[in-house]
Amino acid sequence: MSPLMIVLAFFAGFFLIFAINYALADVADAHRHRYRKRLEMELQRRQKELALLSVADQDLQAATTSSWADLKRRRSLRKRVTTLLSQAGVVMRPDQLLVACIALGVIGFLPCALFAQRWALGALVGLAAAPLPLACITFLRKQRRDKLLAQLPEAFELMSRTLRAGQTMGQAFQSVADEGVPPISEEFGFCYEQQNLGLSSEAAMRELADRTGLLELKIFVMAVMIHQQTGGNLSELLDKLSRVIRDRAKIRGAMKALTAEGALQAYILIALPPGMLAIMFVLNRPYALMLFEYYWLLVAAGGSMFLGWLWMRKIVNFDF
Repeated sequence: MSPLMIVLAFFAGFFLIFAINYALADVADAHRHRYRKRLEMELQRRQKELALLSVADQDLQAATTSSWADLKRRRSLRKRVTTLLSQAGVVMRPDQLLVACIALGVIGFLPCALFAQRWALGALVGLAAAPLPLACITFLRKQRRDKLLAQLPEAFELMSRTLRAGQTMGQAFQSVADEGVPPISEEFGFCYEQQNLGLSSEAAMRELADRTGLLELKIFVMAVMIHQQTGGNLSELLDKLSRVIRDRAKIRGAMKALTAEGALQAYILIALPPGMLAIMFVLNRPYALMLFEYYWLLVAAGGSMFLGWLWMRKIVNFDF
């Protein structure tokens, strides 16, 4: 074959592969778009069902007229655990969380009790392992609340633009639910569906602030309630709230930078005793095993470390 034919064959094969790849990418993108639409529709359906259940579980008149403090005083332990799971974004019932804690405690207890014949040590290990699911849920809640807090300024600015366009507050909530990303879109969409199903806007927004547990959302709800009574420029209010949240985020970041050394010292001091015990297990195992014969020393050491951790956490963490 001549060099010209070889070059033409190369370009023909290249463009054929490029056309096939482009067609396959277009088909895959269409499939992804359909799946994304189905997921959005499923999310909206779940939000409507949850909103319907939340509205059905409470007296609408009582939710509208009762004060916020009264609503918080009536919350039972089950309700607080449910709120914790909701704030963490975990689809789980309180009884399932209880079963997980008990199961993990039993898993920690059985090996020490059955194989090592150390019942007291097994009880200590079980008691230490049982709260781990609750600690994991608390960590997930903190992560989700931090993400919500980071998304709030953009959500308020979007609501401000929607109000300037002549839309209502309900449509502003819907715009955040449609154009935002989880978890902010889920929370505002849930609040919007509650209002559509008959819950008053005041009660729905109060429940939104209580469900998320964010001080900034409580400030937003209070500001909107005052605006409904006194009037004013709500879009300008939302812009100011957005700036306030960003300023608070800057202050929070500065505080974390200033207290980073103290937090690192706390972590090192807490990690030193378990780390030294692990090193002793490697270097001199019989000497380390003697400590487990006096398990009450481990209990005292663990309790002292926990109190010290609480003390140092109180020092390096504070509200403003």
